[in-house]
Amino acid sequence: MSERFEIFETRLLGLNVVARKPFRDDRGFLERIFCSSELEELVGNRQVAQINRSLTVRRGTVRGMHFQRAPHAETKFVACLRGEVYDVAVDLRRHSKTFLNWHGEVLTAANHKTLQIPEGFAHGFQALSDECELLYVHTAAYRADADCGLNAKDPRLGIAWPAPITETSPRDAAHPLLTEDFLGISV
Repeated sequence: MSERFEIFETRLLGLNVVARKPFRDDRGFLERIFCSSELEELVGNRQVAQINRSLTVRRGTVRGMHFQRAPHAETKFVACLRGEVYDVAVDLRRHSKTFLNWHGEVLTAANHKTLQIPEGFAHGFQALSDECELLYVHTAAYRADADCGLNAKDPRLGIAWPAPITETSPRDAAHPLLTEDFLGISV
């Protein structure tokens, strides 16, 4: 058991919520966002390849649902540093018992949660407040030739976004709906 993290499994095998345990005193707090040795059971032998930060300025905006195809598939750790988001991961793994099932988690600066999204999952989020800032730790660098996405409004996924979607990028809106012959991805 880690001093800095507590890991909670979701109903989707491999998808976990990591509760960060801040050290608090009268000055405020210090918390570890990521530690490869303390999160070894989730990271395995992967290394951190990229760390990204995003700012979403308006409530209702959806970013995603993004993933990278093998051999550039990645594990992501997503934390909210400011604001509040509904973070969603969709299981795309071929032959998974939870294929095309999704899990949503509210991430805020105050709840100190991180969503650990394994290879083979699509990821996206909806801003539940204005000025949402996220930090992403990736085990693979972004590769345009491996970049893929799902349509966040796809009825086959049936994601229950908590608020009306008010904005998305043209690229994300252009992702086609899944067809019946989509059998998942290999990781």
